[in-house]
Parts: sequence; C-alpha cells; structure tokens
Amino acid sequence: MMNMTETNQLHIMFFPLMAKGHMLPIMDMAKLFAARGVKTTIVTTPLNAPVFFSKTTQSSKNRSINIAIKVLNFPAEEAGLPQGFESLDLITSHETEMKFITAMNRLQQPLEQILEESRPNALIADMFFPWTTNLAAKFGIPRLVFYGSGFFTACITESLNKHKPHEHVNSDTEPFIVRVLAHQIKLTRLQLARLRLENEQSNEFTRLLDRLDESFESSYGVIFNSFYKLEPAFADQYKQGRKVWHIGPVSLCNRDDDDKAQRGKEASIDQHDCLKWLDSKKPNSVVYVCFGSLTQFRDSQLIEIAKGLEASGQEFIWVVRRENEEDDNNPNWMPKGFEERTRESEKGLIIRGWAPQLMILEHESVGSFVTHCGWNSLLEGVSAGLPMVTWPIFAEQFFNEKLVTNVLKIGVAVGAEEWVQFGEQRVVVGWEAIEKGVRKVMVVSEEAEEMRNRARGLGEMAKRAVEEGGSSWNDLNSLVEELRLFRGL
Repeated sequence: MMNMTETNQLHIMFFPLMAKGHMLPIMDMAKLFAARGVKTTIVTTPLNAPVFFSKTTQSSKNRSINIAIKVLNFPAEEAGLPQGFESLDLITSHETEMKFITAMNRLQQPLEQILEESRPNALIADMFFPWTTNLAAKFGIPRLVFYGSGFFTACITESLNKHKPHEHVNSDTEPFIVRVLAHQIKLTRLQLARLRLENEQSNEFTRLLDRLDESFESSYGVIFNSFYKLEPAFADQYKQGRKVWHIGPVSLCNRDDDDKAQRGKEASIDQHDCLKWLDSKKPNSVVYVCFGSLTQFRDSQLIEIAKGLEASGQEFIWVVRRENEEDDNNPNWMPKGFEERTRESEKGLIIRGWAPQLMILEHESVGSFVTHCGWNSLLEGVSAGLPMVTWPIFAEQFFNEKLVTNVLKIGVAVGAEEWVQFGEQRVVVGWEAIEKGVRKVMVVSEEAEEMRNRARGLGEMAKRAVEEGGSSWNDLNSLVEELRLFRGL
C-alpha cells in the first residue's frame, strides 16, 4: 500500500446512481481504489448511505481503507415523489420513473457544493448523470464515466445508433440483424429500450439517453466493470480513439463469507442457515434463481416459476420478490402445497427479500444461475464459473443475454421476447419453458457439459484478471497513476 500524507494523497469522489445495481459496484470500486492508497469519497443520499456502511466496510480489518461518505438530500418531494423516495429500486410505474429522473437532474447544485467543499482530484460518476462532466470541468478535474454494463453492450448500442437496422423492419416482432464484428445478433424492436420508451412518449428519459452520448465523448474517459478476456474483441473495438479502463469483476474484492453475505444490506436469511442448507447438497446440484433488485413479478408469473422449478426435479434456491410484497400472507402466489412440499423434502430454499448472492453463487453445490441478465448478476455468475438460464426483463438485459447465449455460449435463453416497463409485469414465460431451460443446463448431456466447461474457464479468467499482474489489476494501477500525474503528484 502506498504511504502518502493527506496533502499529497490522490482524492477521488464517486457519485453512483441511487439503485442497488449501481451503488454496489461503486462501493466495490471505491474499496479497490482505497486499497491502493487513494482517498475515496462516496456521495449519496441519506436513506442510501447505509448501503456503504456495511459491517464489513467498518470492520477492524478494513480500518486502513479510507472511504468517506458525503450525504446530499434527494429532492423527492420537489419532483412529486413521496418523502424518502430515494432509490430506483422503489419505482413501480412509468410515472414515478419519470419523476425520479426529474429529481436526479436537480442534484447538480448540492453536488457542486460538495465538490466546492471537498476539492477532489477526480470525479467518477454514473453514466446516468451526464451533467457531471460539465460540473467537473468547472472545478478543473477529470470526470470519468462509470458504464454500468459491458463492452459488448456498448458496441451493440453504437451499432444500433449508427446503422439503425430496426428502422428497416415492418413490425415490432420482425427480427433484424445487428452486426458487431464477426457476430450477427438477432433482435426485435420489442427488445429495445429506447423504442419502447419513445412509443410511450417518455421524453424525459429519451432526452437523458441523448445526453449520455455527448457526455461520454466529452468526459475524460470511461470505466467498465468487466475484464479483457471476457469480451476482448469488443473491448478493442470500443477502445478505439477513447480513454477506457476495465477493472472488473469488482465484486471479487469481497473475499470472505462475511463480505459476501453482508454486501449492500443485511440478508433476509441468516447466512449460517443458508450455508448449512448449501453444505448439505451435492456439488453442482442446486439452481439459483434471482431476478435482481428491481424486478417484482405478479403472482401469476411467480406461479409459473414455481411450477417450472418443481417440474424440473432440480434442487433450488429461489429469491422471491413480489409486486405486492405487503400482502405476504396471501398464499395464492404459488401452487397449492408448493412451499410445504419444498420445505419438507428440502428440495428448495425460498428467500424473501435480499439474498447473500455472492456467497450463494460461489458455493460448490450451486450448478447454474437463472438470471435477468443484469450486468452485475451476469458478471457474478461468470466469476463463479456457472452456466446460466437467461430471462431478460428490461434495460440492456436483452443485449447481455446475447453475450451469454450467442457469444460466450455459456447459457440458454428461457424465451422472454419483450422488454417490460416498470409496473407492467405479467406472465411472459410459461412453466414449460422454465422447466426446459433449467433441465438443459442441469441434466448431464454433452451440450450441458460443454457449457459448464466454458463457464468454469471464464470463472478462472475472471479471478486471474483481478489478481496482481492480471489485466484488470494492471488497468486499475495505470488509471491511478494517470490521475496522480494529472494532478502533478
């Protein structure tokens, strides 16, 4: 670790989007910078601050890591939201999403005040705060964009914006080809976020998307939570003419079970009970099912998932988030007797709320991952060396699915075909498709074994990337050194 005094220590400020899927990688990233002797400050809102004050970040073994928290008030009520509505995870409708974006755009003045007071040497801000590029320039410091997905998705997005193949089909369901290097990726208009939002006249969000491209080009550079060998050709293409660093998978900075179990918030299941259940299972025998922190299914879809898991005959851990979680005593969200049969046979473990995902994925008994293809989850599954069953919901998740199934060939698609907006959740995948997908990756076959071997190989590459001398280790070191030189240290 570098030995620096306060006066010549590099100081980096982080400004994540207020959503678990954006805050957690920023927290991990701050740990990585701090471990290299960098003074780090995370800016967030009052109700999100506890995410960064986990037991592990405050433990004695981590006291040498210098991470400060600065809090600014989130103008929820000014934007027409209830007091305390400070996280994207709370959004349940398109209307509240637009109000949340309005509130985000009103954070410029309070962030400017924090920059004025703290005078950091660089600002790493989430991609969804494009205005931070100009704000950083006002203080003469570089703003780096934190890109919340991977190089493949970035290249797909650029190709769509440049060639617009979706404009040459006759319907929303007609496939079109996106050409990215040697790959021909099939998509439909139903799977494109921008088109769905434009159709719904979501001007606030589409204007935000337009500003993203401008801020990328004018910022100092872009940071990816990825590693080179995961998507090398796409990394090379995106890097042309740009300052870009890949420093992931950042989640691998969480080394022991406590770090993994308590990452983000206290799990809703005791970690020891969870480990005891996992320890009782054979290697590669358990399917882990989780759809991230934003997706909340309606009961009708949950019933299909339960039927599919039961029909597959596989042991499972299923993280359940319902649309009407306050009505948790209603038994109609699952087939009659399902939970009792699951409990008595110890065939499955149902977790309501927050799960210790890193700890579960990396346990030897877990053999596959049913995922919504959010980038964090995808990377965590890759790092654990697991084949996947892909079920994209919204955002860029349909692009991420193509990386898993078409490029890396470490998963199978469950058959979701349409981008789903907040509050629109409905039955989009039937139990037969869920059963088929799970069995395809879990039941021994030549195809399943090939997927598993490729997934294991990628998991080993991910771990090597963040170890000393690995590609992500070296990229992070070069970024720290470049920022030190920029400051004149």
